[in-house]
Amino acid sequence: MGDQATPPAPELAEMAISDGPSLKHPFSDRAPVRSIVCRPDGGAGLAGQRVRAGGWVKTGREQGKGSFAFLEVNDGSCPANLQVIVDAGVADLSTLVQTGTCVLVEGLLKVPPEGTKQKIELRVDKVLHVGPTDPASYPIPKTKLSLEFLRDHIHLRARTNTISAVARIRNALAFATHSFFQEHGFLYVHTPIITTSDCEGAGEMFQATTLISEAEKLEKELILNPPPTEADLEAAKLTVGEKGNIVSQLKDAKANKEEISASVADLKIAKENLSRVEERAKLKPGIPKKDGKIDYGQDFFSRQAFLTVSGQLQVETYACAVSSVYTFGPTFRAEHSHTSRHLAEFWMVEPEIAFADLQDDMNCAEAYVKYMCQWLLNKCFDDMELMAKLDDKGCIDRLRMVSSTPFERISYTEAVQLLEEAVRGGKEFEKNVEWGIDLASEHERYLTEDIFKKPVIVYNYPKGIKAFYMRLNDDSKTVAAMDILVPKVGELIGGSQREERYEVIQQRIAEMGLPLEPYEWYLDLRRYGTVKHCGFGLGFERMILFATGIDNIRDVIPFPRYPGRADL
Repeated sequence: MGDQATPPAPELAEMAISDGPSLKHPFSDRAPVRSIVCRPDGGAGLAGQRVRAGGWVKTGREQGKGSFAFLEVNDGSCPANLQVIVDAGVADLSTLVQTGTCVLVEGLLKVPPEGTKQKIELRVDKVLHVGPTDPASYPIPKTKLSLEFLRDHIHLRARTNTISAVARIRNALAFATHSFFQEHGFLYVHTPIITTSDCEGAGEMFQATTLISEAEKLEKELILNPPPTEADLEAAKLTVGEKGNIVSQLKDAKANKEEISASVADLKIAKENLSRVEERAKLKPGIPKKDGKIDYGQDFFSRQAFLTVSGQLQVETYACAVSSVYTFGPTFRAEHSHTSRHLAEFWMVEPEIAFADLQDDMNCAEAYVKYMCQWLLNKCFDDMELMAKLDDKGCIDRLRMVSSTPFERISYTEAVQLLEEAVRGGKEFEKNVEWGIDLASEHERYLTEDIFKKPVIVYNYPKGIKAFYMRLNDDSKTVAAMDILVPKVGELIGGSQREERYEVIQQRIAEMGLPLEPYEWYLDLRRYGTVKHCGFGLGFERMILFATGIDNIRDVIPFPRYPGRADL
């Protein structure tokens, strides 16, 4: 059996028909819509080919007094639909034409009559599957729906043009991210989602604990099986005493070995029972406490643990061993914010580079952003055209500008001076501008959209508004930090050269009021073979906001989590 090839099943052989290798999906009995309609000729060159296609009906209408129907079918492989024509003799048209219906059909590709926008259409002679939809209850009709409305139907919103386009753009940017770093010799490292250190020092972290569930479980168990009373405890102790006395008496009487062994066994059982009774007597409902505080020593990890806000600290351990690394994964922030720019769960791209300084960091970040913009222009242009049509007319021009324009680089001090000049000239900001403030989104966007009209890198920030791990500059007032500001979103990337000097970083941790113990492992990177290194973090959803022009971050992640909502 081992060397014999398995012959193709008859139905698979039939499926091959004349799809051709470029049309047939390798793992599905259909030709993706993209392989038909996204060819340079719009699919016209495929006329005469027999194909099987599937998807969901976007729009459908009966024509010729019900003798046939036009269906616009989309399978999510591209923004364009495949026009499908079905005769009444082939299937029940009233079911097929409903928006949301799933169909798998087979037929011949034909060039439609002149004057129609389609370059190819599918004349169906077999309907192989119908997943019907009740139009009275289907919540995603063909009428235009607001993105806010779609958030209440998260499980179905990917069927809409905008959300499916965002999904493909998100996929393209993720692919571009891996391609960029792999092409430049970076190693992809998976950092933990559960962590015991707070990278940002912000304290707004989700806690990972089993104490609550264990307390609830114990409470139920104690109701069903109440803990022993004082009388039960005394009775168990009395039994141990009695069994012990019997053993002593038998030994004094020089009883035979079998009798003594049996009594010793009874005593052992009594002691084990006393131990169980004593342990159960200690059980108390509620979360365990020690010295008036929650006893995390009884938690799953024997200490406090959280969902990570960043993989940076952990990925630095690999940068200090294999030189160039990056991590790309979900991060979490328990911030009660309802703005259009905040999520409780979001994705971060975080590279780290050994033997590199702030200048190298800025060069890498700029190259990465440009690479992603060019990637979308090269490989996702049809979706970008759809976004320009539906959401932001300037999104394609913005990608072209960023991909081809050198980023402006100014110090934080210079940025504040420019903003102060704008205020003197009559510009009003909600937040006052002065040296030492953390620049607000309005300041960042003014710099990039109004003053420079292109991406801006601001570097050398005041140490008081940046994290402990950023390298202290020679002026002892600023740190070697940088932010990349882009039109539409403001800050897209935040990064820095890391502090590699042991004494300095130890002092910075103390200044921030953070305990040293959780960061001892991080300090070891400076104790043993310290190296100059740098890195940055890109908020992946912010990159999608920038690319698409969509206004709310909740619409560029498949399953948004924010205060009050964690659907699915």
